[in-house]
Amino acid sequence: MKTKFATAFKLFLVLFVLTFNSCQDDSTETIHENAVQKQSIDDLKKELTLPSSQELPEIVQEQLTLSKANLTAYLQNQLQITEVTVLGKLSTEKSLLIVQNLIADEESPIAFGNIKTPASVVIGKMQNIHSGKQLTDSQNNLKDLAAHEIKTGDNVLQITWISKGEKLTTLCFYGNDGIIWDNILGGLIMMDADGRSQSSATDSKVVSKWYKQWWTADWIWGSQRGEIGYQITIYYSGSTVSNTDVNDWGNMSLGSARSESKITKNTGSYGQCRYALGLCTPTGSLSFNTSSFSVSFSGLGSNIVSNGYKSLYP
Repeated sequence: MKTKFATAFKLFLVLFVLTFNSCQDDSTETIHENAVQKQSIDDLKKELTLPSSQELPEIVQEQLTLSKANLTAYLQNQLQITEVTVLGKLSTEKSLLIVQNLIADEESPIAFGNIKTPASVVIGKMQNIHSGKQLTDSQNNLKDLAAHEIKTGDNVLQITWISKGEKLTTLCFYGNDGIIWDNILGGLIMMDADGRSQSSATDSKVVSKWYKQWWTADWIWGSQRGEIGYQITIYYSGSTVSNTDVNDWGNMSLGSARSESKITKNTGSYGQCRYALGLCTPTGSLSFNTSSFSVSFSGLGSNIVSNGYKSLYP
């Protein structure tokens, strides 16, 4: 009897495990199917407060007008805005989640590069530009950006683009203070790749001297978006340097910046510093290596990185 009971019990356990695993598999498949369901602009429209008119705030209209002019001036027919349609106002928490998914969707268009250097500009659907970890990192970065920067009460418009004959559409978010984010408008920058520099005037009576170099990144409508730079100052008597100072700075709106500097020669016939600077848009990232004292960029996105030395003589 005990043997028969044990055998029956074992059979019961086997059937139970098979049934449980089957249910678990079905549940997992259902969760996976729900997770990969894509949301559309139509889903977003259901969560918007409809606009009373297509009229834009003056500052947003000005930003779009200036963007069109700069795109024409630097990229000519490579990228053009053909249509702008106001969709409405973000009014629910669900609308924010949909927005995060839409701008980070692998089929959403993105762009990066410096429009003053047309060869650096890349435009297209995310999945055609990124792959593997780069794609995942870019999507996560865009989701994080949307979660922090786009709020209920912000407005949405749809921009239609033509890029080398291909039609693309992006969602542009804006408020009364101007444009907040758009995957193409926000992904591109305007910048003088060589940067700018300035130095103090030569004067035999002055006991200090400085040199400054910096790089500025602008939104494509022209206003400043970020800057990196350093300044070295030497203090001297005659032809002998008694002390050397250096300072650095870096900032970037909707992106990241990194700046590091140190003195490598403090006194003697000259002063010298080492600097490591970088800025980039959200689809990429910056890192600083202490052993090589350098900033590097990874991923894909608009960026400028400058690592080097600067010597200054009395």
